[in-house]
Amino acid sequence: MQGFDADLMHHAALDARMVAAARPIRVLTLASWPSEVQARFLADHAAGRRRMPRHDYPRHDFSAARRELAAVAAAADPGHPAGAYLRESARSWDVAARLLESLGQPAAGAHAMALYGSPDQPLPGGGPSTRDAARHFIAIADELDHELLSPAEQVPVSARALQLQRQGDLDAFFGGRVVEVELDPGLIAKAAAGARRIRLRDGALFSGYDRAQLFHHEALVHSLTSLNGGAQPLFPSLGMASPRTTATQEGLATFAEQITGSLDIGRMKRISLRTEATAMALDGADFLQVFDWFLASGQPADESFASAQRVFRGVPMAGGHAFTKDAVYLRGMVEVHTFFRWALREDRLVRCRQLFAGKMTLEDSARFAPLFDSGAVAAPRWLPEWVARAGGLAGLLAFSLFANRIRMDQLAPE
Repeated sequence: MQGFDADLMHHAALDARMVAAARPIRVLTLASWPSEVQARFLADHAAGRRRMPRHDYPRHDFSAARRELAAVAAAADPGHPAGAYLRESARSWDVAARLLESLGQPAAGAHAMALYGSPDQPLPGGGPSTRDAARHFIAIADELDHELLSPAEQVPVSARALQLQRQGDLDAFFGGRVVEVELDPGLIAKAAAGARRIRLRDGALFSGYDRAQLFHHEALVHSLTSLNGGAQPLFPSLGMASPRTTATQEGLATFAEQITGSLDIGRMKRISLRTEATAMALDGADFLQVFDWFLASGQPADESFASAQRVFRGVPMAGGHAFTKDAVYLRGMVEVHTFFRWALREDRLVRCRQLFAGKMTLEDSARFAPLFDSGAVAAPRWLPEWVARAGGLAGLLAFSLFANRIRMDQLAPE
């Protein structure tokens, strides 16, 4: 490719090797359980039989991929922005491969912790922990009355109706059939997003907030960054869901819900419950205890199973271990919100838009500055409207910056 120096082309070649090596390392796909496990468990639960779910994981061997990833990391220049990105990414994929090679064993939990962190990590600025934040939002949600919902928000729609509605929305946004919305009867989660496909669980019901969250979170962050990243001229690995980008990706997606008014208190409670459940599992709670806790928190049995499954996928179910990915949502959201406010203060809102050029960390967005300037990393082709409209984004962030100066504890109640 003309116009780029030898160092860039060297790292672009390494990127192609990393993409090939990492492609089969699909953490969420290989660690999750088939729907049959849920069906058996829920049948036992309905009949009053208390049994631990069982799933026998297949054995995986990614040793050849890990050798290639190690070679990529060794050949990358840590002093070059692309080299630093490749070294960190290759090492993240290596940990992910080791996790998949140890599914069902205690080592999988240790690898998950290395990839996603823990609920006890402090939030930016040395503030409270993610678990503290989760308990705060759970308490607020429990205090609010469900009558705050309008009648329209309480009317669910079927997955099939939502499929048709969202397919039209996405076709209009992308200017054609770029992302396909499909029904999947075997999906345990209500929705899942890839670069060109969004799956909805056939038979599920979706609230008004669910529908908005699907659009802004799954489609216009997860799918959109995959598409923009996969189209990069030199570094298409930016289209892959590298585990090291999870906190920023989920934080950006959840922040998108918040800034578009799609993040209701019920959603905040669900995210927070999963964070607390992850901490409970690490403290020794087993699958049944976590399932019971979700039930007691007001979730129906099928949702309680799905939530508990997220905590225990890939790790032993007897307690003391957890798949800690759900701990990144609140932490990532606070980190992204803080980053956006910093970008406004420093007059660098372009950095916020550049986050959508692919799946990257907040640190990557800084190190990629010279690569964006040179065109080695392309600006995002597609942007959500709330990011593209810089004036509106700046107005929201400016108010947030000022509001944080108000001491709520000094306001006297009327």
